[in-house]
Amino acid sequence: MRYISWNVNGLRAVMGKNFMEAFDSLDADAFCLQETKLQQGQIELDLPGYEQYWNYAERKGYSGTAVFVKNKPLDVTYGIGISEHDTEGRVITLEYDDHYLICCYTPNSQDGLKRLDYRMTWERDFLDYLNGLKQKKSVILCGDLNVAHMEIDLKNPASNHHNAGFTDEERSCMSTLLSSGYIDTFRYFYPDREDIYSWWSYRFQARTRNAGWRIDYFLVSEDMKDRLKDATIYTEITGSDHCPVGLEFE
Repeated sequence: MRYISWNVNGLRAVMGKNFMEAFDSLDADAFCLQETKLQQGQIELDLPGYEQYWNYAERKGYSGTAVFVKNKPLDVTYGIGISEHDTEGRVITLEYDDHYLICCYTPNSQDGLKRLDYRMTWERDFLDYLNGLKQKKSVILCGDLNVAHMEIDLKNPASNHHNAGFTDEERSCMSTLLSSGYIDTFRYFYPDREDIYSWWSYRFQARTRNAGWRIDYFLVSEDMKDRLKDATIYTEITGSDHCPVGLEFE
């Protein structure tokens, strides 16, 4: 099985670039998108062989997630069941026989850390949500989690220490999540690999200089460890300020 996750930073924009070429070449069993920036009816995708599930933000042109899957799930839910968090279209959960697939776009703490307090509330509530699922069956979480966990996960850790995505608070939440029984699949396979990132600022020719951050993930519950085959970051695929990330498992 191959699952793909990609923050497309506006699906309509990336459709005009190379979305369908990337979609076809990756040939994923599940293709999860974040930051679609769409409202219902603003796009129609012809994806033969795939079921489509969309979660739209109430605010126009903002946030949003989508999941396209070859295998129809047993059930699909939107959000995490807390009204404070569920107006921005950030989570879609698909239930299968032996696992849950969760597509997530974690809130950004924003410039000046204006939304850090809210982010901390989100982190606590979202972990509770994940752990509730994990008690029932295996969990696969993917998406833009908006945090570079360790210094190896971004090009310039010293100068970004107090910036959104690399604060002590956000990194601590990721540590807590992983210690709660989850595996960062890329680091599982490549614990020491440097200079592999999934997001680059549009400013300062960051992608050309590979001054990036690894903030897009596939995390799995520890009971899936023996099923893991590989984790990939597709740095060669352009079209967004993020590139796709992938997981292969049995």
